[in-house]
This record gives sequence, C-alpha cells and structure tokens, in this order.
Amino acid sequence: MRRKTVAFSVLPMAVCVVLLVWIAVCGQEQAAHLDYPAIFNKMDVMIPMRDGVRLHTEIYVPKHISEPLPFIFERTPYGLHDGSDGFTGKLHIYDDLIEDGYIFVFQDIRGRYKSEGHFVMFRDPCVTKDPKCIDEGTDTNDTIAWLLKHIPDNNGRVGILGISYGGWLTTMAILHPSPAIRAASEQASPADQFLGDDFHHDGAFRESYGFEYSTMMETGKTNFFFKFSKFDTFDWYLNNLGPLSDANGLYLHGAIPTWNDFVNHPNYDEFWQRQAFAPYLKNLTLKVPLLNVTGWWDQEDFYGPNKIYALLKNRDANHYDYLAGGPWNHGGWAGGTGRALGAIDFASNTSEYFRKHIQAPWFVYWLKGEGELPFHRAEVFQTGTNRWETFDHWPPRANVRERKLYFHPSSVLSFSPPGRNDAREFVSYVSDPMHPVPYRHRPISRTYGPGSGWYTWLVQDQRFVYLRPDVVAWETRVLERPVTVTGDIVAHLYASTTGTDSDWIVKLIDVYPETAPKPTPMEGYQLMIADEVFRGRFRKSFEKPEPIPPGKVIEYTIDLHTNDHCFLKGHQIMVQVQSTWFPVIDRNPQKFVPNIFKATAADFQKATQRIYFSTRYSSDVEIPVVEQ
Repeated sequence: MRRKTVAFSVLPMAVCVVLLVWIAVCGQEQAAHLDYPAIFNKMDVMIPMRDGVRLHTEIYVPKHISEPLPFIFERTPYGLHDGSDGFTGKLHIYDDLIEDGYIFVFQDIRGRYKSEGHFVMFRDPCVTKDPKCIDEGTDTNDTIAWLLKHIPDNNGRVGILGISYGGWLTTMAILHPSPAIRAASEQASPADQFLGDDFHHDGAFRESYGFEYSTMMETGKTNFFFKFSKFDTFDWYLNNLGPLSDANGLYLHGAIPTWNDFVNHPNYDEFWQRQAFAPYLKNLTLKVPLLNVTGWWDQEDFYGPNKIYALLKNRDANHYDYLAGGPWNHGGWAGGTGRALGAIDFASNTSEYFRKHIQAPWFVYWLKGEGELPFHRAEVFQTGTNRWETFDHWPPRANVRERKLYFHPSSVLSFSPPGRNDAREFVSYVSDPMHPVPYRHRPISRTYGPGSGWYTWLVQDQRFVYLRPDVVAWETRVLERPVTVTGDIVAHLYASTTGTDSDWIVKLIDVYPETAPKPTPMEGYQLMIADEVFRGRFRKSFEKPEPIPPGKVIEYTIDLHTNDHCFLKGHQIMVQVQSTWFPVIDRNPQKFVPNIFKATAADFQKATQRIYFSTRYSSDVEIPVVEQ
C-alpha cells in the first residue's frame, strides 16, 4: 500500500531540474521565445473529477481567434512553475505549435503541486468498468469533458502529449480514450519498470536513479532532492549507504512508498506486471493516432517508446502507430537546437527539425485537417552519417542482413566465426562488488542538479574504463568501408562465474580514428551506441530467479535494443563486457540470495568471470547490417 510520505533534510529543486522536460536542454543555447501575455488570455481553474477531487489546471486561450481551435493538453507531476509574467514555463517548448493556433491546457496530476487528492506513483490502470474506479485515464477524460463544455471557441478536438512521466500519462489516456482525443504523442514514456525503464533493466535495479527519484517524488506534493553528505555519490552509495538493506534503517525509515515496493517486489511479480503496458497494449486496436518519440541516448526511458510502438504496430489496422527517433537524451528534442549532445556533433539542428517538421505537422494534420502526414511509419536520424531517414516499417525489412560480430582471442572482434585451432577459448576477469566499475566519470554528482553528468553519460568517452582489469573488450580492424546498423541489436554471451549470481553488461562502441587531418576532441573517442545489463538470476524467468551453477558455461541473450548508426570508414567497432556499473546499477552480491534488497554486507563476494569464444561457445553481438 502506498500511503505515507516523509520530509527529509532537503533542498528545493531548481526550476530547471523540476521541469524534467527541460533537464535535457538546460545549459544549451535557447532561442528567444514568444511574448506569451500578448498572445494568450490565461485561466487558472480547479476542475472536478468524478470522485470530487479537483485538479489544478491552467488554460491559455489565444486572444485573437478567427476559427474554433483544438486543444493541446499536457498533464504533469512536476508542477507548472509560472514565471514572473504569471505564465507557465512549459509554453516555451511549444513555440512551433503556438504559431499554428491552439488552446493550451496544462494540469497538475492528482496529489501533486496544486491539485487535490492522493498521489500514487504510476497508478495502476482501471481494469474493470466500475464507474467509481479512477486512474490517470479517467482523470484525463473528465478534464476533457469539462473543457469541451466550459471553454468557448473550441473545435471539439484534443491533442495530448507529454515527455517521460508525461509520456506515460499520455499512453494511459489512449487505453480508453475520450472521443475528443484525435491525436496523441507519447514521448519517452516508460513501458515496463522491471524490464527496461527507469527503475530496472532486465531485473537489475537502477540504484541511484531509483533512490533519488523516489525520494524526490514522495517527500510531499512538490519536488525535493535528497541532501548527500558527499559530492561524489559513487563514494556515498558505496560507503555511506552500503547494501540496499540499510537504506530504510539509515535514511528512509520505511516512509517512501516506492522504495518499499522495490524491497517487497524484487522479482517480476504481479505488482510490476500490472504496471507494465504489455498486458493492455498487445491486443489493443489503436483508436487514436500516436506519435512515439525516442532518443538514441535517452538515459531514462529508451526502452519504453520503442516497446509501446512495437506492441501496437502488429494490430495497427488504422495505420495510427508512428515512430520518430533521433540523437537525443531524455527529452532532448523538446528544447535547444539538438546540434550536439556532449562532445558529439550531429552537423544539423536535429531538435529544431523534429519540432518544425515532425511534431508540428503531425498535430496540424490530425487536429485541424491541414497539410499532409510528414512521414509514412517511422522517421529516424542515422548517426554517423548524420541524416534523416524515413521507413514504411521499423525496424526496416528491406536490404537488411543479420550478421554476427564474433569474439576472438587477443581482443579481436570479427564477422568470421571462431576457428577450431584458436589456442584460447575464454578470457577471465575478477569482479569485486567492493570495487565496482563506475558508470560515468567520477566524481559522480547527484542525478538531478545543475552541471550533473547524468544527462549526457551515455555519450561519455568509454576510455575511462577501457583496460581496467574488470572490463574486457574486443575490437575490429579499422573499417575499410562503412558498416550501417539499422534495427534491433542482440548480444549472445557465453559466460561462467565462480559465484552463484552475476550481472553481465555489454556495450557496443564506435571507436573513432586515433588521428585526423585536423586535431579534434574526438580522436580515439569510444562512443557507446548500444548497451544493456542483464541480471543472471533471471536467465530462465523474471518471475522465478534461480542461482547460477558455479563454473557452468551459460548462454545469456541480451537485448541491446534498436538503433540507426553508421560506423564510418576508418572507425572500429568495439564490444566491452563487465559485471558492475555503479551506482546506476546496484551491486550484485555475486552470491545468490532470495532478495538482493535484503542482502547484508557479508553476502557480497568476489567472483571470477569467464567470457567464452570457442567454436562451441561462440559469444557474439548480432547486428542488422544494411546491404550496400
């Protein structure tokens, strides 16, 4: 049960941090925005829901209306944060839509900021027709019914969208949509919090994110962040917090509902399955055109929008399921130019392109009946070549061949399978949970905050861990021609451990040339293209974990997800494997315990890991290569 909240010794979130839509673009150069008070009249209202709870809503109606206008509707748990002019800062990300003419509506969800009621993190959908049941979908529909009745000069059509939690709220709204919803765009929505999004990846707990996000959201109605006693949170999580079992005793005191859910549901049980979208979407006939938006380097919810798109496309008789993907981090398409991410330059303003040439035409077409659809099924940005591509199917089917990059002795990666005469059949390393591999450059500042490396850690140069004794790597020769990877990437890892549990992290990396005609910061850069962690106890079932037999060679199939990237001529392809990724992933004790959230310090042990590359056990990464 989720009931209690708690107040910590905390600091208030900066506005840039609270508006998670802006997290990805804070610090980037921002264009001058419109004069919103000159454009809109503002209404600030409390809209009643079916159970009597009232939700705080701001409505922005254009001052000069020549024809009935549709609504653009965004719901959020992060607050509206009006500026000195009394207008929400959320308007800043909609300049391209404002120019097309809409009535904008922004709402605090139940139990957050100025709205009444009790907040529940990712509230379960109603699965019955009980008229008293409430969820985020019913709150959306009740709000829309009020808007249609009380706001004049509307054309009866609503477009709903949001990023991150807002994307999840959007997906909830299309399960049983109001007939007035004519277009939706879930952007970076989580789809499964155990298999691939914010809180877990393949069962491995995302420790720093789970701790900091749950405390941020459940310390009251507004956002706060936990006050760390050390700037380097790597050190704090390792030595001040220690095992997850100490979190409640030392800091949380049982008062964070979501943390208690982590502890009480360590496996993929009914609790997590009920929150996941698969049971609701796999047989859903989509009634609302849906634009799914994903960023190749989304550090929070990359799995979600791709999964939602995939679940819906097989029953998409109405051709309503669309996908846009680009070279962005979490929400990076919403603001700024999108010309670069960290040190990576994409040679064009990708975020501006999305807003002007994908998102704006999308809503104009469905809500106003103007123009044409901007693309067929999927429009994605191919990194490496830095160009936009349009496909009728995603992943594309034409001219794509599945090929395997095999591990070999002497750190060689090749399209040729291992030979029978290879002298070595495995490489080994010692994984020590007391000395874990950091997931990004130290010092690791808190997840949310000005200057945090969290927003761009997926594009950080991986040379900072390359050649560590607990990280092993394989690398191709210098490419004589480009290798374009478009579609789903899967690792097949044959491995053994001396422990009875283990994590396996696989990273597919683009290695830039060591020399260039002109010196650049990218010489020798190791750029992660795809990556994932897999918790070994779940190799047979996410519902019923099992110990790993010590010393036994086991094949682990690890989904590295989808991408569109060209490894250019002169570059190399690298694969890195490791067993810790701290503190974004909690430390596996490497000794099987029924519940890692209850493991004690005595349970943690070193383990010797072996990665195999023989003719019998041929580890590889399978990639979809576009035929030239």
